[in-house]
Amino acid sequence: MLTDICDRLDMNVPIFAFSHCRDVVAAVTNSGGIGVLGATTLSPAALETDLTWIDNETKGKAIRCRPAATDDICAAARGRWRAASAASFPAEHQTFVAQLLERYQVPELPEHVPAQSVSISVSPESAASLLDVAFEHPIRLVASALGPPPPELIERAHAHDVVVAALVGTTEHARRQKAAGVDLIVAQGTEAGGHAGTISTMVLVPEVVREVAPTPVLAAGGIVTGRQMAAAIALGADGVWCGSVWLATLEAETDPAVQKKMLAASASDTVRSRSLTGKPARMLRSAWTDEWDAPTAPEPLPMPLQTMLIATAQQRINRGASREGSGSKQLATYFVGQGVGLLDRVRPARQVVADMIEEYLTVASRFAAQLDA
Repeated sequence: MLTDICDRLDMNVPIFAFSHCRDVVAAVTNSGGIGVLGATTLSPAALETDLTWIDNETKGKAIRCRPAATDDICAAARGRWRAASAASFPAEHQTFVAQLLERYQVPELPEHVPAQSVSISVSPESAASLLDVAFEHPIRLVASALGPPPPELIERAHAHDVVVAALVGTTEHARRQKAAGVDLIVAQGTEAGGHAGTISTMVLVPEVVREVAPTPVLAAGGIVTGRQMAAAIALGADGVWCGSVWLATLEAETDPAVQKKMLAASASDTVRSRSLTGKPARMLRSAWTDEWDAPTAPEPLPMPLQTMLIATAQQRINRGASREGSGSKQLATYFVGQGVGLLDRVRPARQVVADMIEEYLTVASRFAAQLDA
């Protein structure tokens, strides 16, 4: 099932697996696809560690594959994003979070566990430092998640023979990305987990394909099965970009309590909420999202301040989610797309890839039989 993008990136199957877990990235890469490592919260040192580990895990195991790509946010509005100390957060927001944790009896962190801090690499300097690390490894792709990547990123990537991809949610976004010189467009429908727009994958993909041709397009948003991959190819996409399906794998770092919630969820159990990042992002609906949506709740802070505000609170919730008697389980949530309704068991990542391929081939054979009839 080779498409043009497979030839360009030396892949066996057109499956791109976005994950913050290096184990997932390596497993999918070794199964014939390409793992895409989310790097925006990593320090250069941490990225070096992860990419070195991925290099070792994937080398020689998949002849036509390369180690994972690195995802980096290069936002058009990055100039207004700045670091902030906890003291600068509005008192109303700090009080709301504190009272929420108290009301749900979320346990304090143990004394030996430091409170989590958040670092998001959105400035030109921080992005450049991550790219310095990435280009020292045999990566095949870098991806921009918010806004067109700056010219210097594209120039550096092309100088290293690295493909530049970008995620879009509208045809206007796609036009801007093509004009910027991006090599690969990821059309991400509203069904996707995390930050996404409001247009469905079924409508967005053919619109974007028509708009940016001959630039190749990947379909994203709610895609977790081979049948959906076949539909994406039928819509004109060269492959699929998946995220949520890897959260229910053996390799995933998904919190067990959240993973259990995901396996029990339906498509209607997700919601677009600003409560984790400050920007609308699809996640599991929980007491956390409901509380932030209440009329008495303060408006979430702009990105990335909301993420920084709630970092320690989320750390406490995740640690307490599996503890009996704690309300943490009610609050626990994570980014996931509407495809969560199709996830019903935990599988190794390589099995997910194999199942998607088998389903795709079944659909292709069905189409072929209809033509022969």
